[in-house]
Amino acid sequence: MRKPPPDLTETALLAALRAGWPPAAGTVTFLPLAAGSYSWSVADRWFARVDDLGFDPAGRDAAFGELHRSLATAVSLRNDSGLDFVLAPLPDRTGAPLRRLSSRYALSLYPLVDGVAGPFAPHPPADRAEIVELLARLHDAPPGLAPRITPALPGRISLEAALGDLGSVWDAGPYAEQARALLAARADDIHAWLAEFDRLVAELPADGVLTHGEPHPGNVLRTADGPLLIDWDTVAVAPPERDLWMLTGRFATLVGAQPDPDDEEVLARYTARTGRTVSEAGLALYPLWWTLADIAVFADELRRGEDAPDSLAYLGGYLRRPS
Repeated sequence: MRKPPPDLTETALLAALRAGWPPAAGTVTFLPLAAGSYSWSVADRWFARVDDLGFDPAGRDAAFGELHRSLATAVSLRNDSGLDFVLAPLPDRTGAPLRRLSSRYALSLYPLVDGVAGPFAPHPPADRAEIVELLARLHDAPPGLAPRITPALPGRISLEAALGDLGSVWDAGPYAEQARALLAARADDIHAWLAEFDRLVAELPADGVLTHGEPHPGNVLRTADGPLLIDWDTVAVAPPERDLWMLTGRFATLVGAQPDPDDEEVLARYTARTGRTVSEAGLALYPLWWTLADIAVFADELRRGEDAPDSLAYLGGYLRRPS
């Protein structure tokens, strides 16, 4: 997030740091990073991350619990399973990886590591063997507290409600009507994508491994000591293709990049390393999941009236593409 949330003061952040991690109660500097959480450097030694638990107060306790389990899993992977590529949070004085900062926000603290993360883009071909090795080690690790998830589509109910309301004017906010027009122009395609999603879910093998969820270059921090996999809030037990599709041309196509013709080599390397057969249904499912989940989130925000021009731009990016 490029600006701090208006309802979170620096005083509250400092108080939470003092309560949870007393040595880290130093000067804080906001970092305008384009990520899914808010970030500060702390005394030039630590990295504070604040996660938004959601617009709806009724869901915040559950969101906090899920995030707590995910970050506790990262701590266990690093400390108990010896996965040195896991950048895990520092437990607070009670041993917890996460603290409630307010009703809406949660705080975690990390060591400030000197490194460079990549873009939201395909992994360069020269890096893919290394990433396959990291994922193979992760997929062989014990699941710990990580949730076991099915590829259910988050926001599906709200998306289907929006598709059923296209005949009305959406006047709740400044971009609502533009969002309605975008969905109306592609309503038949979205219904077809939902049907294809259901078909692929039915074909997916039932076994699962410990997955990161978003192992793209933006979540790989390159350091002098080697790569670190960051942002563990999406960790879960799921089919391995939840991670593997991001090493294939399907991810390149999703982000508008040119696919490299090395999918078979990458997947064969993973199979040789782990003994697991890669499911074609899984590789096709997860990019569709990503697309539909994003459409659902952006459409719901705009239909509810949020002043979110970026959400309109992202929604248009999906719905203006050719079928």
